Formats: sequence, C-alpha cells, structure tokens
Amino acid sequence: MEKLIPKKSLVNVLGVVYLHTRTSDGGDLYLTRFAESYLEHFQIENWYEKDWFDSHKTRLIGTSSVYKVPTKEVAGKSLDLVVKNCRVGEDVPIDTHTLQEFCDAEFNSPWEEFALVMELMDNLYGPKDLKMHTQLPMAIYVPPEKMQAWQSGRSRTRINRIRAKHPGIDLDILKQYKLIYAWIYGENLKEAFEHIDLNNDEMVRHLKTLNARAHADLNNKGYIMADMKPEHVILRDSDIRRIKEIGLMQAKNASKEQVDLLLQLVREGRYSLIDYELLLRTPDHEEAVKSSRRYSYLDDQRHRFEPAPLPGHLANAEVFGVPYLYGHAESTGGRLWVVGRNPHLFDYFLPERWRKTPSIKLSKTKEVFYTITKDNIHLVWETSRVGEMPVGDEEGARDPMVREYGINSPFEEFAIAHTLNKLGMPTVYARAIYMTGSAKVETSTDLRKYESHAELQDPEGNPVLQENHNYITIRGYYNGPDQWVAEHSDALYTPVDLARALDRGMIDEAQCRLRLDTVKKKLKERGFDGSLLKADDLLLAINDNGQIMQNSSGEPHVIVCNFELIWKIS
Repeated sequence: MEKLIPKKSLVNVLGVVYLHTRTSDGGDLYLTRFAESYLEHFQIENWYEKDWFDSHKTRLIGTSSVYKVPTKEVAGKSLDLVVKNCRVGEDVPIDTHTLQEFCDAEFNSPWEEFALVMELMDNLYGPKDLKMHTQLPMAIYVPPEKMQAWQSGRSRTRINRIRAKHPGIDLDILKQYKLIYAWIYGENLKEAFEHIDLNNDEMVRHLKTLNARAHADLNNKGYIMADMKPEHVILRDSDIRRIKEIGLMQAKNASKEQVDLLLQLVREGRYSLIDYELLLRTPDHEEAVKSSRRYSYLDDQRHRFEPAPLPGHLANAEVFGVPYLYGHAESTGGRLWVVGRNPHLFDYFLPERWRKTPSIKLSKTKEVFYTITKDNIHLVWETSRVGEMPVGDEEGARDPMVREYGINSPFEEFAIAHTLNKLGMPTVYARAIYMTGSAKVETSTDLRKYESHAELQDPEGNPVLQENHNYITIRGYYNGPDQWVAEHSDALYTPVDLARALDRGMIDEAQCRLRLDTVKKKLKERGFDGSLLKADDLLLAINDNGQIMQNSSGEPHVIVCNFELIWKIS
C-alpha cells in the first residue's frame, strides 16, 4: 500500500493545532488531534479513491454536498466519516426569517468552522454543567486541482469580506476545501418523529419546541447557529431504540410517552449538534473572548523572556542577540518571529489576528498603521522598507549615511530596540516580525542587507531575510510601561509624536528641538548614530488630563519609535 509522503509538520491556524502533510495526489491534509492516531485511514487511497468513494458514499439530506463514507479497513478497523464541501464564499440559502435575523451571515471558512467547533467542545464559556455535544472534527483536505471560476459558485466579494474578517486565512477562490467529521450513530429529531404516531400539526409543534430548546442551550453557551433546524439535532441510537420500544408496546398513551421521552432527552442535553457552517459566537461571548485574551496577553508579556516548554509547532531562535519564538503562519504560508520565550504569545501575532482589523494610518509617507486586534490588543504594524533606497528628500535619502548603511532590516531594527532598552533608553516594544507567504512584487534596489544576512538562518535552515518576500514589523502601541499597563485597565497613556505635540501646543519649538537633540546625544553616548531621526520618530505619553509622562528625573519621558535609520557605529 502506498504511504503518505513522510514529511509532516505541526501547524497552528486560529488556535487549532493540526498535523499537516501532503497527500500522494499532491493535495494538503490537515489532521486534528482526534485523527492523528488514524493517519493511515486518511490516506487518499483509503477513503477518497474515486471507485471506492463513488461506490460507498451515501448522499445526506441537505442543501450542500454532504456524504457519509466508510474508510477501507486498516489494521482491521474502518472509520465512518462525514465528508462535506465547504461553501465559503457562496450564497447563503436560508429562509426569510433567518435571513432577516442574520442578514450578514456568511458560511464559515474551514479553519473558522473547526476552530469554533473545537472551542464549543472544550466547554470554555457559559455554564460548566451545560455540555454541548458535537461531531468530532477530524481533518481538512484540500485537493490539488483548481476549479474554473464558474464552477466554484463563490463570490469574490464574499471571499474578500471573509479575508477582511480573518485576513490570515489564505482562501483560494478556485480550490475545494473538504471538511471531514466522524459519523454520529443516531437519528435527527425529524427522523425520530417517524416512529411516533402523531398528526402533522402536532409533530411540527413539538419539533419547534425541541428545536427552540436546543437553540437556547447553544445560546447559553455563547453561540448562535444562523440556520438552526431539527435536522441538526441528533439523538443516539440507544435512545432511538427506547422510543421505538415504547411504540411497539402499543399502549394507549404510547405517543405521549414517546414525546415526553424526547422532551426529556433534549432537556437533559442528551443530543448532539451537527452542521456548523453558519455557527458563530454571540456578541457577548465575542467581547468576553477579546477581553480575556487581552488580559492573558498583558500577563504573558510580563513574562515574555522566561523560558518555557514549547509545543511542537514552535522553535526557539535568536537573531542579533534577540530571542524569538519561530513558527509558521500556516493560514498564509508566511513565517513569524515573536520576541521572547513565552509560547503563549505566538498566536496573538498570527496575521489573522491583526492584518485587516480596522486601522489608522500613522504616516503620510510610509506604510505604518495602528490597529486594535481581534484580541483587543493595541498594536502598530509597519511594512519594512529593507532593500529600498528612497529617492528625493524622503527620510533624508540624500544623506550619505543612508547611502552608506542602507535601511535597517527588521531584525536589525529589533536588535537596536532591544539593546537600547537594556541601556536604559525608552523605546516602543518590539513584538514580532512577520514574513509574508506571498511573493514580493516590487524589485529590491539595495541588496546589501540580503547579502549581509545570508548566513543567518531560521530553525528550518532558510535565510531569515529573503529578497522575494515582504516583512512587517509589529510593535506595541505605547500606552505606558508593560508592567504598569498590566496592572491598569483604564486611564492608560496615549502616545503623541513630538511633531504632533508641537502642532497641538503641548510643547513649543524650543522644547521639541531640545527633546530631539537630547535623544540623539544619548544615542551617540551609547554608540549609535541617530542623526537622521525626526520629530515624528519620537513619542511622548499623554494621560487623560493632557499631562506628559515624566521620567525619574522629572523630565518628559521620550520614547524612540523608529529604528530604520539608527545605526550602530563602532
């Protein structure tokens, strides 16, 4: 029997860790923790080989392409699977009532769907004694073939909207995504009523009651299913047998006993929910998740340099003396370096958490943006200009220093920030470096940094700085020292650069020049040339009363926020 290609890796997408491998047909297979021990069952030859799949599949009732199919026997065991085509980007064919209530409903991407199901299974939100049962999410299979645009049924507008919500997810509008769940042995509510002697009106009334109860349970756990229906509520085979047995007794009140048993089963939560393509969090739950993750984030940042055991998908790295956690941004094919040794921090900087959240551009000349991430964390991200040689007067391009040293790489920038902090000079907090998965379009005009970094490699043996990719630096939005911010939920500081502080009358021209000259002098004393720094490269921290944060000497606390044109001078 042909084996899967042995190269495997652990990847993290939206908080779910998958075992990723290429399939023998050139596709991609992502196995959850529930499927890892059945790796051989999920080989394409053991469930999706054309003759086997066509002859063993059973089409399930519904509006999408959903099939039950058994795997071939492996070591004497076969698995019953549910295989469904993900409908992300397609029209949502739901009834008028649902459409009015969830007018912006979109089908989940495969990664979103599995993440929400895993979250629901882990019982992290809502009453602990209320446990929602689901199908086991087993794997996501991405076949290698691409469809024609007319075949996909997807709207590019919808795909772009989903990318805007979860920008780290690299959805290909022309590729199929097949979600694979474990089969649940049982019947849905509608099927259960086929064993009860009731007229249609009575059956519909009871179905509405039971469906509403299951929907209320789901809502109490912090979730909504935009297309909730009785077909999504599954009762176990053992309970269906009990319902049948009552009916076979042919007692006068058998149908009432059967209905009472059904009501009891649903009240006690003895059912499973299926079909999660329109599952989402309630607004309160969404806010609670954001708040919780922000609190955890601030606590983890305080301990970011403390060594800790790493999960399999992360590795420790060091570049220019700065410690990083290194891993893949699997949803985009990119790479991510997160400053520190605390593995809990890695997920906060995956591009799906920050790349397309609403943002404010902070510079007229550079790609610098302030955003609040999906975890309610304030960050600033900037596209690195490494490899560029600015023209004209932009950033002092005519200065011989720029021509001699070039624009710093992201790793040099972070090393400078790291060193200056150690030397007692306040800087914004360097958080993470993201290398995009897609190839860079523009051609680099200054190759010196790629050449000087050629020997620096990531834990996988690749150059850390690659000319054919863009790099984005992520830093903290300065609202106070990390330790202080972690202990305060309100009354945080707001950063204002010197140029804006001057425009707003917070400081005068002489004070602006004094602060700028003082920082340049301090840099020189520490072996750095910051002569090209400008007023908007330095920040002041302002409280709610408009007062400027003071340092221990009673002087304004000035924070360096741009490291592109600061050079270490021997």
